Amino acid sequence: MTIWNRFQMGSKRSRVSAPGGRRGLGGHALVPTLLGAVLVASVLLGSVLSGCQIDRSVTTLRLGHGLDVSHPVHQAMAHMADTLEALSDGTLRLALYPSQQLGTERECLELLQIGSLGLTKVSSSVLEGFAPAYQVFGLPYVFRDDAHRFAVLDGPIGDDILRSSVPQRLRGLTYYDAGSRSFYTLEEPVQTPADLEGKKIRTQESPLAIGMVSALGGAPTPIAWGELYTSLQQGVVDGAENNPPSFYLSRHYEVAQYYSLDEHTAVPDVLLVSTSVWDRLTPQQRTWLQRAADASAKIQRRLWREATAEAMSAVEAAGVTIIRPEKAPFVARVQAMYAPFRDDPTVGPLLSRIEALRDSLAPRLHSSERRATDSGSNAARRADVVSPAADKTVLGPPHAVR
Repeated sequence: MTIWNRFQMGSKRSRVSAPGGRRGLGGHALVPTLLGAVLVASVLLGSVLSGCQIDRSVTTLRLGHGLDVSHPVHQAMAHMADTLEALSDGTLRLALYPSQQLGTERECLELLQIGSLGLTKVSSSVLEGFAPAYQVFGLPYVFRDDAHRFAVLDGPIGDDILRSSVPQRLRGLTYYDAGSRSFYTLEEPVQTPADLEGKKIRTQESPLAIGMVSALGGAPTPIAWGELYTSLQQGVVDGAENNPPSFYLSRHYEVAQYYSLDEHTAVPDVLLVSTSVWDRLTPQQRTWLQRAADASAKIQRRLWREATAEAMSAVEAAGVTIIRPEKAPFVARVQAMYAPFRDDPTVGPLLSRIEALRDSLAPRLHSSERRATDSGSNAARRADVVSPAADKTVLGPPHAVR
């Protein structure tokens, strides 16, 4: 099915999937990779197609993503929609299109670039090909612990990376927690890198993810997420790697009986808005949107912690063997991956800042303490328009968090 057909179908389904009865625009999409189709679609559709719909006093932004409605990220987005409507007194709304109704992560990014979709959520791994700064998140063991990771994401380093994709017409709003990724396998547990030797491991279509599995001795095998269950079941691959909620919700635990918590990467999800749409918003609307995004990120982290605990309990109850290997051998095997990035003009300085921040943090600094310290300045710094002091709107029901 082409992206054109998928967008048409998604527009119809979105009328019943948007939360709280909020409706999407409907209409069609462009095929962004084919210039001729773009020109034809532009002639046919004119100004009807856009990432937002302005209906006199109400502006509706469309957000498409690939996750199920039960996922913590979608639940956080639903909270964002409620928050945005509350902040704006109903004048700025968000319509959600989950489950790849509007296309894959890459297709949604392309729709954002041409202004045909307002917002999307993608893994930062997918963004590596759009903005090189995001590559730093794919380096294995780049974060010492959760406190270090959230200090990076919530601070100036994280903000600089979010802004790095603006030249590509993609403006980052906030990060969603995607936990740590670990290996799961069919027949043998992974306790040391030697256990990966020669094994076909499914990876994301990311050069860094592929390079990491190779460095650890495995045979990286990029496969679409939707095809992975069958690939595991049929032995096309010997294993894969992902975070606990994804391992559980995908039901991969039914065929992969070993889960080794080596926690090699902690690649965040990123919520982005099309710069074409952002530029059409008023300064006040931009502030509302940024505040709603920041609030959703806080909710999502709590939901993610709960989902992770539930997932680990469920897969263990289902008979999955949980392994907690010594991480030092894994860390040692991937150190060679860092060398080319230290000299990279984009990634090198970011890596140095991340390592400096790691060294400056007290060993027992809790992530919650760091988040509380940083949260006060996030909305103003990211919105780049109106300071929270100038915005007198109180974040109100239905789900107030500030």
